[in-house]
Amino acid sequence: MKRLQPYLAMRSVEELWAHHTRVMAKFGFDRLFYAYSAFRNLKTLGNPEDALLLTNHPTDYVEEYVNKGLFRDGPMMKWAARNVGAVSWRQVREEVARREMSPGERHVFELNQRFGLIAGYTISFPMAIKHASAGIGLTAREGLDQDDVDAIWQRDGEIIEIINHVAHLCISQLPATGQSRMLTRRQTEVLELVADGKTIQDIALLLERNAATVEKHLRGARDTLGVETTAQAVRKASILNQIFLLEPPHPAPQSQMSLQ
Repeated sequence: MKRLQPYLAMRSVEELWAHHTRVMAKFGFDRLFYAYSAFRNLKTLGNPEDALLLTNHPTDYVEEYVNKGLFRDGPMMKWAARNVGAVSWRQVREEVARREMSPGERHVFELNQRFGLIAGYTISFPMAIKHASAGIGLTAREGLDQDDVDAIWQRDGEIIEIINHVAHLCISQLPATGQSRMLTRRQTEVLELVADGKTIQDIALLLERNAATVEKHLRGARDTLGVETTAQAVRKASILNQIFLLEPPHPAPQSQMSLQ
């Protein structure tokens, strides 16, 4: 299928995301929010620090929804964490309307109204890893209501789902190469050795460096990835596909990506 061929040629998450936002906009969905986490807690929706978040929503919206933790009360996010498949926002809202909204849900509803997240669809992807979850929210462009969106889905829903599933599978395999978050070759090397169970002393011996130098590279990796511990760095580098790469990624243009 010609629509899918460009996805197979992408070499980085950023390159793919820029293409995917353009494709979805042609179907009427001009704002997207993708989330992937391999460490979702059974009782919560997980920590944004351990998730790959891709979005072209305004920064102000992302700040409130993600950085202030409102996503944990989002009805669509909750649905995606508990289900697999695609759902109209109408169905989720009707389910919420049958009971009293929590204060957090009401806050999310008011936020979405303020930023024009009125109509759309959510897709939750099947995952083979325990505690992993991934999904994407597709927000309709201004001027479309939920009736319009449901009509779009009736006509093009099957191909939209297929395209988003392919995008998700590609994202899960591609490296995130935003220059402000790229590990150096040595940082990648030491994190890979840590992931293999090696101690700092082991790594120093293998690389013929002293322990202080190894710790310097680990500290640099933590700073690059924005985490506090080496264990978190290994987890985040794994999510970003920046360790255990078969070959170095080709450079890609910067695109709108949020990794919290």
